[in-house]
Amino acid sequence: MHKIILGIATALVLFLGAGTVKASLTTIGTATYNGDTYNLIYDDDAPMGPIVWLDYTNYGTHSDNQKNWAAGIDSDITSYNFNTGYSITWTEPAWRLPATVDGTYVYGYEGDPDHDGTYTYTGGYNLANSEMGHLFYTELGNLGYVAIDGTSPQQGWGLTNTGDFSHLVAGWYWSGTDYTAMPPDSWIFNMGNGNQGYASSWSQLSGIAVRGAQVTPVPIPGAVWLLGSGLLGLAAAKRRKWN
Repeated sequence: MHKIILGIATALVLFLGAGTVKASLTTIGTATYNGDTYNLIYDDDAPMGPIVWLDYTNYGTHSDNQKNWAAGIDSDITSYNFNTGYSITWTEPAWRLPATVDGTYVYGYEGDPDHDGTYTYTGGYNLANSEMGHLFYTELGNLGYVAIDGTSPQQGWGLTNTGDFSHLVAGWYWSGTDYTAMPPDSWIFNMGNGNQGYASSWSQLSGIAVRGAQVTPVPIPGAVWLLGSGLLGLAAAKRRKWN
């Protein structure tokens, strides 16, 4: 009998614990935008803090136009539909374009050999300290056109894994970070080959929106008690059989 009780306790702990495990990318619901439904995907360890991605690509236009588009998304979203079991708190007042670390352009491809989050370059390949680079390389596990040893093209490069994203395109996206060394240029990222660079603000590039958020799993009491009562019922049945 003690073994049965121990098994029930273990099952309950595992069940409750399953609600608190966080994956790096979690689809937490959908948003209805422009009459269609798009995934809301939570990245809990993005380099500038936890964010939610709206899985929608706004096709090519100028940098300022894309910034304005992202900032105005909330007024065009007709509904949010969050999955049961999540509590969402927005930590930023509006949607925006993804952020990038600004600095003088220095080309590189060596990655982060020390795994301390510090890179000796700001442009090129295998940069995961921008929000788009982190998504491409770390979360989705894609490979850049140039490998960390300089080999190009490396085998398997490209946007081969999109996870729960259905609307990423293999091309250039604007970041929301200006390239202060050469105004009015802005930093950009290529979701097709993993390259980070910069471009004139008048270039026609795509946009994708993110928003700072804190997502917390919440318990579902009814389901917990249902599981617990079911397991206890099985234990009682077993005990009666033995007696």
